[in-house]
Amino acid sequence: MIGEPQKRISERALTVWKITGIIYVFLSILIGIGASIAIFFFHFPLWIIFIIIVGIIIIGYFLTFIIPKLRWQRWRYEVREQEIELQRGILIKKRTLIPMIRVQHVDTKQGPLLKKYKLSTISISTAATTHEIPALDENEADELRISIAKLARVAEEDV
Repeated sequence: MIGEPQKRISERALTVWKITGIIYVFLSILIGIGASIAIFFFHFPLWIIFIIIVGIIIIGYFLTFIIPKLRWQRWRYEVREQEIELQRGILIKKRTLIPMIRVQHVDTKQGPLLKKYKLSTISISTAATTHEIPALDENEADELRISIAKLARVAEEDV
């Protein structure tokens, strides 16, 4: 029986995910302001505005503080000779095994936030799907990408 994957993504992922949460909250505030103006303009009850404000505060708190921490605690991965195992999920733990023989190509990508914090995301493509390992240190991501590509070539040659 294979145990749980042991490797974690970078702890700096927490900062990136918190900033992303703040951006979503800011966009929600703009939408909430627009909705509040429409509610006030069309003479709907003002308690609806209160519900919108409370909802944005609660959702903002979860997106900024709770979800990033839970997400980081659950995200694990392991690259073995024959497969790659991913584990993630907040409420529902999802574990995925990707056979090396199925790996077609491996990419790294960085958005502006990941680049600022020197992180990269690895994308592992198979014929059917693409899997990601988010927020790894840049050097670790490059080494892992090369390692997976080599293991995938070896697995392909063994067939």
